[in-house]
Amino acid sequence: MNDMSGAVSATPSPLAEVKESDLSARDWVRVLAKYREPNTKRSLWELAVTAVPLVILFVAARLVLPISIWLTIALCVIAAGFLVRLFIIQHDCGHASMFKSRAVNDWVGRLLGVVTLTPYDIWKRSHAIHHSAAGNLDKRGVGDIYTMTVREYLESPTWRRWWYRIYRHPITLFMFGPVLIFGLFNRFPVGSLTGKLFWLSSMGTNVALVLFSALMMWIMGWWQFTLIFGLISFGGAAIGMWLFYVQHQFEGVEWDENEEWDLHDSALFGSSFYDLPTPLRWISGNIGIHHVHHLYSRIPFYRLTEVLRDHPVLKNIRRMTFRESLRCVRLHLWDENERRMIGFSDLRA
Repeated sequence: MNDMSGAVSATPSPLAEVKESDLSARDWVRVLAKYREPNTKRSLWELAVTAVPLVILFVAARLVLPISIWLTIALCVIAAGFLVRLFIIQHDCGHASMFKSRAVNDWVGRLLGVVTLTPYDIWKRSHAIHHSAAGNLDKRGVGDIYTMTVREYLESPTWRRWWYRIYRHPITLFMFGPVLIFGLFNRFPVGSLTGKLFWLSSMGTNVALVLFSALMMWIMGWWQFTLIFGLISFGGAAIGMWLFYVQHQFEGVEWDENEEWDLHDSALFGSSFYDLPTPLRWISGNIGIHHVHHLYSRIPFYRLTEVLRDHPVLKNIRRMTFRESLRCVRLHLWDENERRMIGFSDLRA
């Protein structure tokens, strides 16, 4: 990729004479390579304007707690947004796209993982698996929201159908799910991610989290800290779960069996462009430009808007507004025959 990046900037590309609307997903990888280099000063700035307001809001929520619980909740909701943005920075560290040094990326990511309740090395590995298999029907189950096909659902016993219905219910996905994932499941390695590195990541994060919590409880009071930290942490987790959901569970998504699946096509056409209003795009770290991110994950999050500015044709690929995204909650199954996501009600019809 380094050679590719140099080729793009040093010599005219043979793609230059091809209309962008005619480029294949694989062609776009060569075009996007020039955006991969992070700017250290910009990365540090983005980290500062995310972490500092989060700390200020955290302290402010504690100071106003004796005055108004509702004002505290409001500040926690805003802080949850900044926590999501901090997670996006950790996310970019996992892709080695935040800083030029891989070691710096990893250690910044590990430190942020304590605040986001996410063991960095475990998440980094599971997320890499997600990127390498998104949209592949034969490689579901790691780092994604599990999706059954219509045939699988119809051939399943009754108990499994009910389990799947409960799992896919919005209350499970966006309320109970974030609490279980970030509060319980992230505390221990699971599945195939149980090697020495992953145990160190999990236990190291847990120890740091316990020490941080003990210190904050001593300073703030145990129930005050628990309330504020819980609201911010699990509020941010719910927002993050929603963002992840609509970026891969939407009308127009593409899934294929392994023989027909293509990494680049799946990245570009199996991920949405979640076209959010500017404030929401900023607080979510441009993660809504997900089709570009999946196609070239080494692009820093703050450069994704450059890609859309320079290549407007990408704005028309799998675009989805916030209002349109609300319909995604009724999509539950992949219909192999019609090649689209459908809901349980569609199946009955």
